[in-house]
Amino acid sequence: MPTILAIETSSELASCALLRGETVISRVSSGVRTHSQSVLPMIQELLAEAGIALKDCDAIAFGSGPGSFTGVRTACGIAQGLAFGGNLPVVPVVTLDAMALACHQQHGAGEVLAVLDARMGEVYWAQYRFADGAAPEMVLPAALSAPEAVQPQGAPVACGNGLSAYAAAFAGGGHAAVMPHAEQVAQLAALAFAAGQTVTAAEAQPLYLRNKIAYTQAERRDMAAAKAAEGGA
Repeated sequence: MPTILAIETSSELASCALLRGETVISRVSSGVRTHSQSVLPMIQELLAEAGIALKDCDAIAFGSGPGSFTGVRTACGIAQGLAFGGNLPVVPVVTLDAMALACHQQHGAGEVLAVLDARMGEVYWAQYRFADGAAPEMVLPAALSAPEAVQPQGAPVACGNGLSAYAAAFAGGGHAAVMPHAEQVAQLAALAFAAGQTVTAAEAQPLYLRNKIAYTQAERRDMAAAKAAEGGA
């Protein structure tokens, strides 16, 4: 197993983790406004505890989103800086993937619906299945929608702060405390690293799902309007 240093700041919870072999150690700090100030000291603590330097890591991983725009930019920027400084590759990890893995590990769920509060009355969500391996298998890809529009397949175990933020839309409840964490980012990054799925520091980019989905919805509305006009002609 490679040595992976991971950063996750896409939500109100900031975390850093260091994965070495089968052992992972981590630090956590809460409060969105302090993420940029708290991450580097946490990283220094982790490296000191492990008795290694940045150059001894094999890759830098970060939670690439979706999530808070400021948060994912913070994680990406710090990951890029560390990767440049240490001449290391970068592994972006989707935050919903990390949430799903946490739910699987903590609650034994084989089918997981990850729901992250996107603010503005919307949620980011995706559905996963876990089989023999540690990596989640995508059932429904990441999407942005109103809470009421979340439509999973079957009866997956739900997790994420979207459940508590929009409780009326998720009457079945779930594990709202499960959030993106650097430990799972590191674990998923190790699998991606082993498969050669890395990028350079310059290539690392946040995943801004809201922009992508908003554009797609606008296109769909235009198409619907055009079809309606054709029908009325």
